[in-house]
Amino acid sequence: MSDNSPDRTAYTIVGAGAIGGTLAFALARAGHPVTLVDTDRAHVDAIRAHGLVLADGDRRTSLTVTATTPDEFTGPLERVLLAVKAQATKGAVDWIAPRLAPDGYVVSVQNGFNEDLIAGLIGADRTVAAFVNIFADVAEPGVIQDGGPGALVIGEPHGSPVSDRVRALVADLQSWGPARASDNVEGYLWAKAGFGAMLAATALADAPMADLIDRHRPAMAGIAAEIFAVADRRGITLEAFDAFDPHPFRQGADTTEREAAFDRLTGWLRTQPKDRSGIWRDLAVRHRPVEVTTHYGDVIAYATDLGLPTALLRTVLDGLRELEGAPQKMSEARLDELDRLTRQPAVRDLPDGEQATAVRRWLEHHREDMVADLAAYTAQGSASDDLGALDTCLAWLRQWLDQHLGTPETEEILPRAEAGDIMIRRYPARGATAADERPVMLVGHYDTVWPTGTLDTWPFHREGDAISGPGVFDMKAGLVQAVWALRALDTLGLPRPAVTLVLNGDEETGSLASHEAIVETGRDHRLAMVFEGAADGAIKTARKGVGLFTLTVTGTEAHAGLDPTAGASAVDELARQILRLTELRDHAAGTSLNVGVIEGGTRSNVTAGRACARLDVRVSTAAEQERMTQALADLRPVDTRTRLAVTGDWNRPVFERSEHVAELADLAKACARRLGHDLAEASVGGASDGNFLAAAGVPVLDGIGAVGQGAHARSEGTCVSGMVTRAALAATVLAALAEK
Repeated sequence: MSDNSPDRTAYTIVGAGAIGGTLAFALARAGHPVTLVDTDRAHVDAIRAHGLVLADGDRRTSLTVTATTPDEFTGPLERVLLAVKAQATKGAVDWIAPRLAPDGYVVSVQNGFNEDLIAGLIGADRTVAAFVNIFADVAEPGVIQDGGPGALVIGEPHGSPVSDRVRALVADLQSWGPARASDNVEGYLWAKAGFGAMLAATALADAPMADLIDRHRPAMAGIAAEIFAVADRRGITLEAFDAFDPHPFRQGADTTEREAAFDRLTGWLRTQPKDRSGIWRDLAVRHRPVEVTTHYGDVIAYATDLGLPTALLRTVLDGLRELEGAPQKMSEARLDELDRLTRQPAVRDLPDGEQATAVRRWLEHHREDMVADLAAYTAQGSASDDLGALDTCLAWLRQWLDQHLGTPETEEILPRAEAGDIMIRRYPARGATAADERPVMLVGHYDTVWPTGTLDTWPFHREGDAISGPGVFDMKAGLVQAVWALRALDTLGLPRPAVTLVLNGDEETGSLASHEAIVETGRDHRLAMVFEGAADGAIKTARKGVGLFTLTVTGTEAHAGLDPTAGASAVDELARQILRLTELRDHAAGTSLNVGVIEGGTRSNVTAGRACARLDVRVSTAAEQERMTQALADLRPVDTRTRLAVTGDWNRPVFERSEHVAELADLAKACARRLGHDLAEASVGGASDGNFLAAAGVPVLDGIGAVGQGAHARSEGTCVSGMVTRAALAATVLAALAEK
């Protein structure tokens, strides 16, 4: 039992897991008053009932400490050791902030890089950095399995000199072990990031960490080298700890030194009481999400900004996400694949054709991840007329985009009262050398024609290569492909231009509330890539303009039997006008006119006083649009006792194949040839938001989205192989634009 002497410093430890529990036990044993705060009610109840228990082999030691849940906690906070999982940091600090005393502070004894987030919430002056390497585990509620000796380094953030509060912390925490102060905690954290990535990779298989690291040295060295390349570019001085020396794992290090470092590391790991990582335990035992997919997000973001590849690290993280909820899929074959990827030359150093092949191969490796994303996206109902569903879908998309592409450079949400909101996200260029630095616009819509409730009877379905479901072709697969194209480029370290992602929620109803914002956003862009579905595999380099008009005829009613000559029939006049309208068609010029709906009159024995026809007019050129506009305006009644009125307008302007569009189509075709297939182009009668952009002078490549069929029909579908092929095409076009 501890004496909790009143002259000892009191500590509150938020997060009573392996790290928090270990440090709490050491502090309590040294006589410090300790309060543990944890959201796990069973864990808290066990500590209250039996004390905090440290298990060391067969021996168990119990200490009395105060344990509480956040809801039950009362009183201010002064010295806080934050030991929650990385993904829980913001929520925990939001809880801490209003309770933290003015001279209180928070020490991040966590994995990952959390200090900046904490400082942003409570202030840099109340944030203390720490590096922890403790091999402990929660064996059962209230019981911490001792992990043996490790490392603990404390310091002020961003290399500030060691302060009095840091020295006091170190003195208290030496009750655990070799705690020390440093003005380079960041160097330890980055070194741990490399080591931790190796441990994360071992969780892809069910075998001892030391054995897996030993058998897969190429992959382990490659993962660490990716991380340390980022640290080097950021000017970080890496620090060795325990048996891990980061320097032999940097790119270009001596091979003999690296092998000796592996020998020391694996030998030391075999002396540790636990042979599997906490990540493995989260997946295989606790069946809960792992934190590494969160705290390595910072590393990937830094790498992306610097144009550095993270193919191996991303592959590890994608594998771990796949294992969440499916630990039976753990396999050493995953590490074999990492070894194979490591032995390949850097993609950015390959010729263009081989770069394209590497992109396609990487996307092929992630084809099931793409399918999973499309399934999750399709499950978000997004009928154009259901504003609540559109809001929910857009919120889902924002979270999904953050997970896959990181935080954008800027984001705008343009609210619309009677339609889905517009989202505009800008992402900076990566390694681009093109003289034209203007961004590329990636255009899509998240609304569908399918009414709310359609998913109840027709959910996402996959059978082999074929996928069906409401909106998969028009156009949810297109957005999934666009995002994975960007992921492929960033992961493989290939260049890309700055991109602006624009998503609207009313395209299927004419983009009436969004087209002006889309055009305004696109004016300073060198190209708009519209991820609508392909036309039998072809990109769309021209679309017809669409006009929706109503011709209304007003006549004079009369009794058709008693006085058949007294009235003026609006129906008769409409029939004459329809014959005139059909003469306006010019299929050779690409102009069609369809009278889709007619209505008029009230009873069969009444001369019709009113009749109307709803027209769909489509034109291929601006000249034809002008001709049709004038022709409709020039309509005159045959029966002068009737009056004509034409209402409506052009819903979409013409998208013509300009010289610039032709050049970009040729570029897309060349990129397709690098990927091993031919790419056709087509002019189509349907319209998209590309029409607005093209009419405003923005070059457009449309139909670069899904390969499939059945838009707006129950036969709607796409294919898995097409998702891979089109994502690879989009990525290759973007990479080419980054250098052209």
